Parts: sequence; structure tokens; C-alpha cells
Amino acid sequence: MLIRLATLTDIPQIMLLIAEVVPLMNAAGNMQWDNTYPNPAVFEKDIALNQLWLAEIDGDIAGISAITTDQEPEYAEVGWDINETAIVTHRLAVSPRYQGKGVAVGLMLQAEQVAINKGISKLRVDTNTNNQATQKLFPKLGYQYAGEIGLGFRPGMRFLCYEKEL
Repeated sequence: MLIRLATLTDIPQIMLLIAEVVPLMNAAGNMQWDNTYPNPAVFEKDIALNQLWLAEIDGDIAGISAITTDQEPEYAEVGWDINETAIVTHRLAVSPRYQGKGVAVGLMLQAEQVAINKGISKLRVDTNTNNQATQKLFPKLGYQYAGEIGLGFRPGMRFLCYEKEL
């Protein structure tokens, strides 16, 4: 598996991955993503900021993750100091064709490497309360549960917050 920064030419294949993932998320009761989000403009912005990472297997995009320093204001509700710089993983997705092959782990480890490279000791992530896979994954990788929040841009949904200290 190769993990690399995404380029604009990757967007069509990224959108195919999103088209694979969203119906499965929705069928599992996770309505966090739909046919309007995430969209190409979101990924174009991530790419322009050098924060969209891909996991490639045999030339196929197996997974994606935005590794950012973008913290939601609501993170303060779990006691986090959002003025403190942290690496935050957003838009983590793995193609159903590659689930169970360590893709999400590889992308989360890339977040740790980005943090180390930038001299940042905190990693944060949130996940929809209906996303069972990430609720199992994050603690296995050493993330501690911090609490549950709502996010203003996703009304009616609840999100679990996790943090890891390097």
C-alpha cells in the first residue's frame, strides 16, 4: 500500500470511491454523507491545502483522508482547547473493495506522521454515532474517547470525539 498526497487528477477516482461508500454508510444508518457532501469542491480545497491523502493499492485508490488542523467550534464542548493546534482527521473513507486490509489504519498512521513532522502532539477525530467501524478502530490506535457533540453544519446528528497524545 502506498500513501501519498492527492492531486487534482485523482478527483474522478475519489468521487467513485465516495459513490461506493455513501450508500453503505446510509444503509447502516449513518447519514453523515450524502449526494451533496463530500463533493469535488471539498476535495479540491483539501488538495490545494496539501491535506488530502490517499492510500493506493495496485494503482487503485483504496482510501482517502483529509489530515488537517481544522477544529470544529463544538469540540470545546468535550473540554478540548480548540486554540491549541492539533492534527484532525476528516473525511476518512475506505472503498468496500479494500475494507479489512489495513487502509484506515495506514491513513490514521499517516496523520501521526504529519503530526510528528509538524511538531504537533495532539491528534483529534470525530465520528458519527452510527459509525461502528471507526468506534472500534480509534481506541485500537490509542485514541481516547472524549465525549459526544452535535455539529452545527450537520443538524440532528451526534458525533463521538476521540483524542490521542503523542
